[in-house]
Amino acid sequence: MGHIPRRKPTSGVQVVTDSASDIPEDLVAKHHIEIVPLTIRFGDKEFVDREELPPDAFWRQCAGTSSLPETAAPSPGAFRDAFGRAAASGMDGVVCVNISSGLSGTFQSASAALAALPDGSQVKLIDSTFGSMAHGLVVLAAAEAASAGASIDEVESAARAAVADIKGFFTLDTLENLRRGGRIGNAQALLGAILSIKPILENRGGVAELVSRQRTRKKALSSLVDVMGLQGATNTLAISHGDADDIDDFLERVSSAWPGVELIVSLMGAVLGTHLGKGAITISGRFPGAVPPAGPKRP
Repeated sequence: MGHIPRRKPTSGVQVVTDSASDIPEDLVAKHHIEIVPLTIRFGDKEFVDREELPPDAFWRQCAGTSSLPETAAPSPGAFRDAFGRAAASGMDGVVCVNISSGLSGTFQSASAALAALPDGSQVKLIDSTFGSMAHGLVVLAAAEAASAGASIDEVESAARAAVADIKGFFTLDTLENLRRGGRIGNAQALLGAILSIKPILENRGGVAELVSRQRTRKKALSSLVDVMGLQGATNTLAISHGDADDIDDFLERVSSAWPGVELIVSLMGAVLGTHLGKGAITISGRFPGAVPPAGPKRP
């Protein structure tokens, strides 16, 4: 399996992640992040995520087929190669942040790669516990620390602090992808009304948990902004979407509710897009000191 090559500095900490992070390309390049891609299969055709199948091409492919694509984690060898490239280029160490182990076997592949390295190798692995741009925010926390010259332990600490601080919510236009992929968790209660509701869900440990349900898409988008507003203050919000036709309307709602807050916006890639489906919108941010919710609200 290939990788997405980046120009890297010749010392410091290399941040590695997988293609499920959905980080915009300009930020990937800015922080010299190395992406180890998953693979996507449509029937008997397999594509390397983001290299052979960029997000816009993925959504066009989905529009032309009724079958649900399948995703596959990178091999341990793909991570071993990434770690080796960092060492060969003179980097002091690697911090590798992966999509939630509850969503993919990617973290397990990275763990197997680390186990095969010689003792003393400077590689730290982190399970982000998220997908898409919530995962991406953890990667960016590590990358910003690395770009500032932090040590490997400091970069690892920055990423782990982000994992603790991030809140991520999303809404869907359909629950069919989650149902067929087996990722619906406690949102099973929604299945009886799949055609008449628009859910607000939270990513908790890689499983979708119901927060509320709305009768219309418009109300769902408004509720998604409202639930983020309950989390506290933040400087940055990250938004990804599954080729949503109404993404501009949602961004206007967010900008009005959060004036002055930086927005990172990305088109959702194939990995999370496969599970969440067209029209999905995710929003996430860091909220240091926020008290974790006791559980999902009753619908």
